[in-house]
Amino acid sequence: MQSKQEYSEYLKRRYPPKEDFVKRIEKLIGKEEAKVFFEICYTKTPDFIRCNTLKIKPLELKKRLENYGWKIEQPFKEFPEAMTISRHLPGGIGNSREHLLGYFYVQEISSMLPMFILQPKKGDFLLDLCASPGSKTTQAAAMMENEGAIIANEMNMGRMGILCSNLERCGVSNTVVTRKEGVAFCNTIIKKTNFRFDKILVDTPCSGEGTLRKSPKTFEMWNINMIKKIAHVQRDLAANSMKILKIGGEMIYSTCTLSPEENEKTVDFLIKNFDIEIEAINLPLKFRKGVCEWDGENFDPQVEKCLRMYPQDNNSDGFFVCKIKKLSDKCLLGEKNVF
Repeated sequence: MQSKQEYSEYLKRRYPPKEDFVKRIEKLIGKEEAKVFFEICYTKTPDFIRCNTLKIKPLELKKRLENYGWKIEQPFKEFPEAMTISRHLPGGIGNSREHLLGYFYVQEISSMLPMFILQPKKGDFLLDLCASPGSKTTQAAAMMENEGAIIANEMNMGRMGILCSNLERCGVSNTVVTRKEGVAFCNTIIKKTNFRFDKILVDTPCSGEGTLRKSPKTFEMWNINMIKKIAHVQRDLAANSMKILKIGGEMIYSTCTLSPEENEKTVDFLIKNFDIEIEAINLPLKFRKGVCEWDGENFDPQVEKCLRMYPQDNNSDGFFVCKIKKLSDKCLLGEKNVF
């Protein structure tokens, strides 16, 4: 059996980072900090779960799992449903009775951030535009106590099945699942209804630079052309989502990547084309400010309010998140798509 150190060394040999990727991370955080970044990227993340409060209270779940001999901590006083597991029974966390019953969801802390920030409440009408596998949708439903309504949209049929399975397992009853490409979904709402959402989550598909600890193959797949291509898709999704948000409503734009093209540049585009405000975020975790300049391009100063989370900051995955408030229906893009 390999030790953690042996496993880490194997991954370094099997999935070395590409030179261009190293240079970009060094540009973002400096050479010394980049060394720490790449070192932790070859280690596994801690085991995190989120208590599903639709079915059980955090303290009760903690006691049940500790009775099996699990070692559990609740590191965030503000979010008792977030738990780390440093010891559990053989067979895997996902095979436990409590997981199969939907008492908890295996979910990394970075994945919980968008809903902790968006704070959906009873009676809200919420859209999760890219919903599968359902981690954030089920989290929202729990925070809303199954009241109000959620539209969980997913384009891929296979992933849609996973989403529906997780919603059922977690006892979610306030959610409608739709299958449509994201921009097309937004355009259908615009053209056929006057309906607007109170809150929207746009957690877009991305290049996955923040998920290297879970998926070291990302080192192999990474390339700058993919980043540029997917950034256009993300911008289109975010901009068209903004059109179906209520005045005074809030939107979270998030990715599990660290590329400014996919993150701050998208937010800057929204600022330039919509009447919005980037809101400050306060969470009990270590974050870094959004970057306001990249490759000779200067972004709006508000972009600094975005949050970047690097793996070494909280022993987690990497993540980017931004909270946006819509001030009016003013839109320089008109009714057309962005690209």
